[in-house]
Parts: sequence; structure tokens; C-alpha cells
Amino acid sequence: MLSYPHEVFLEVARQLSFTKASQTLFVTQSAVSKQVKALEEHYKTGLFERLGNTVKLTPAGELLYQKLLLARQLQHELHRGMAALSEAFSPQVHMVIGASTTISLYVIPPVLSAYLSKFPNTQLTLKNRNSENILKALLDHEIDLGIIEGIHKVSNVTYTPLLTDEVVAVCSARNPFRQHELVAKDLLRVPIALRETGSGTLAVLEEALAEKGIKLTDLPVKVRLGGTEALKNFVRVDTCLAFLPRQAVTKELAAGELVEVPVRDLNLVRHFDFVQRKGTENNLPYKNFVQFARRYYR
Repeated sequence: MLSYPHEVFLEVARQLSFTKASQTLFVTQSAVSKQVKALEEHYKTGLFERLGNTVKLTPAGELLYQKLLLARQLQHELHRGMAALSEAFSPQVHMVIGASTTISLYVIPPVLSAYLSKFPNTQLTLKNRNSENILKALLDHEIDLGIIEGIHKVSNVTYTPLLTDEVVAVCSARNPFRQHELVAKDLLRVPIALRETGSGTLAVLEEALAEKGIKLTDLPVKVRLGGTEALKNFVRVDTCLAFLPRQAVTKELAAGELVEVPVRDLNLVRHFDFVQRKGTENNLPYKNFVQFARRYYR
């Protein structure tokens, strides 16, 4: 078993921040510093270089970090093997996952509920940001597993498909365009409300428009809003057209609060993918969670 000081060190090393580590671990920053100092005294060397508000690993800290990652993986494998042999054995597991807004709100909650029911000793933290910022958090080692939508591939990241979804054009029931079928060029004369830059939904729309020779900057954009719910609530009371995930507007469409406006020549299908840094795909318990979620939606 990894000692508590080693677990604290791992979190500081992963985030390169004493403050963020204390927030994730739900302890004070001074408590985090105390545990790291105890390790530095034990190993008779510094593990972090303090550079103002930031820190970086020393060579000794980097060595310890890499070896502890291996030790944690072995610990997970041991726990998994023991759990298979003994139903009474159920160790505490902590996971930090990041997901884009749409996924956090509409896709992953039932998976989390089912997973936690099966593995009740799991403590899970879900970070909710747009796809671009989830990818950044992954590359910054703030999270070890992300779920994103409709974003360009990055070379040092592994993408594992979860499911596909459709983005649809919607407007309020009092919008004059509610009775029309549009084509892409019609969007050049329709007031539009869009998600913020970095949104996976926005990226899907941008790619589809590009295939028709249309840029986002060509559209008469009236407002940009951060988050699916904000955009949905705005378009429900306004005369703008908005592009939203079908999963996000199912209830509003059924209730007649929003109306789907077909855009005949736009292909707005996007993919939800798990993202992991290359080389970490087999790390437990995240590997188990990915397999569980894919089975859930299969």
C-alpha cells in the first residue's frame, strides 16, 4: 500500500500545484506541505523547486513520481486480483474524470450511478468544462481521463469511442423559421446564437459549415453563451436559431418549447470519445471505467 505522504506527493506532482492538490484531496494546503516536507526529510533531498506560485519536480522528485506511478498501477492490479478472489475485499479507490458540458449533463450521469452502485468504495470527482479545456486539463495532468466531443485530434492523446450524437438546429415555438426547412446558405440571413469558443458542439458546426464553404464569421451571430443550458434557455425566449445536442433538447422538443429546424445539407453528427495521454491507457481503475461505460452504452 502506498503511504499517505506518497499519495499526497503524487497529487502535487500530477497537478504541479500545492493549492490544487489540497482542493482535490480535501485538506489544507499546509497539510499538503507538511506531508511533502516529511518525504523530503525522509529521502534527504528536495522533491520540488518552488518558483513563485508554481512548482516543478527536481530530478529526485521526477524519479519518485515515475516509480510511484508504477507502484500505484501494481497496487490497482493487486486489488483487482484480490477482489476477484474475495468478494469481501473492496478497497477505496479515488478517480478524477473530466467531461465536456453536454456529456456531464446528459450522457455520463447514468453511467456514474451504475458504476458507483457496482463499485461502492469508489470516490469519484467529475470536472465539467468545455471540450477544449478538458483536453488541456488532461495534457496538464490535472485529470487522467477525459470525455470530449467534436474536437480535432491531438497526436499525444489516445481516443477511444464512447458513442455518437446529433447536433440539431432549434428555435422557439414563436420563431418564424419554425415552419421552414433550411439549407446551409440560409444561415447567412438567420440570427444565430452560438456556444463559446472551445465547445465541442461549436466545433462540429464549424466543420460542417466549412464543407459548404461557409465560415462561422460569415454568420449573423447575435450572441455567444457559455454552456448548453445557458444557450438552450436563451433561444427558448428569443428569436435566434441555435445548434444544440439532440440529447440536450429532447424534453423541450417533446413539450413544444423548442422546435427542430431541419438544415437539409448539413451533416451534424459528432462523436463522444474518451481521451487519455498515450501510455496511460492500461492504468487502473480508469481502464475498468472506460470498459464499463462502453458496455453500458453498447
